[in-house]
Amino acid sequence: MTGQKLKEIKAKREIFAKYIQSQGYKSTKQRDDIVDVFLSSDKHISTEDLYLKVKVKNPSIGFATVYRTLKLLTDAGIAQEINFGDGHSRYEKALSKDSHHDHLICTKCGKIEEFENLKIEKLQKDVVKKYKFQMKKHKLEIYGLCKKCNI
Repeated sequence: MTGQKLKEIKAKREIFAKYIQSQGYKSTKQRDDIVDVFLSSDKHISTEDLYLKVKVKNPSIGFATVYRTLKLLTDAGIAQEINFGDGHSRYEKALSKDSHHDHLICTKCGKIEEFENLKIEKLQKDVVKKYKFQMKKHKLEIYGLCKKCNI
């Protein structure tokens, strides 16, 4: 793990610690383990997948604890819940306001690829401007078959 990534994780841990304290919660080893595993993940992760990963690190953790901690991470602005229309919520690290990416979703295997395209972003801004629309947020999801499933 790079030094920059470690700094980001440490900063988000501190934000989370301040947030839970402001909400009247205490820092616990279980929450810390969940936060560490979540922040170390570079994928869109379901509650179940996070639970399984954290369980390796700390076998005493229950599913409900992971679920509640993800909710706290989301409320603290550290995680973002995403639903790709398949009935399963996934979580990713929340992006800064000036950062954005879109998603390619394989309808066969469920693989999710993130991508950024400045031309698409510019086109969206042009449309917003043309219609004098005030954009608050947006998302682009493209559904189809990934390279592996398209064979």
